[in-house]
Amino acid sequence: PVEPPVILYHGTASRFVDSIRQKGLLPGSRQHVHLSSDAATATKVGQRHGKPVVLVVQSQPMHAAGHEFYLSANQVWLTAHVPAEFLGFPE
Repeated sequence: PVEPPVILYHGTASRFVDSIRQKGLLPGSRQHVHLSSDAATATKVGQRHGKPVVLVVQSQPMHAAGHEFYLSANQVWLTAHVPAEFLGFPE
């Protein structure tokens, strides 16, 4: 486990936002939720799946609450789950 920066980003498609508001970010078929350290990378990831939406992850408060973060060799941040209360959604 590694201490994350204050905020991280997650890129997704707009069609998933309602579900994410209810359940938070889940890993789906992966072992971890993938997060980016910058919004530009998150936008590129979101574009792969449709109309992109970038969510802001309050990673420092999440870490303080006991959630673990990892940093992969290719600089992707990983965590098991991001509860909805730690997410910022665009207007």
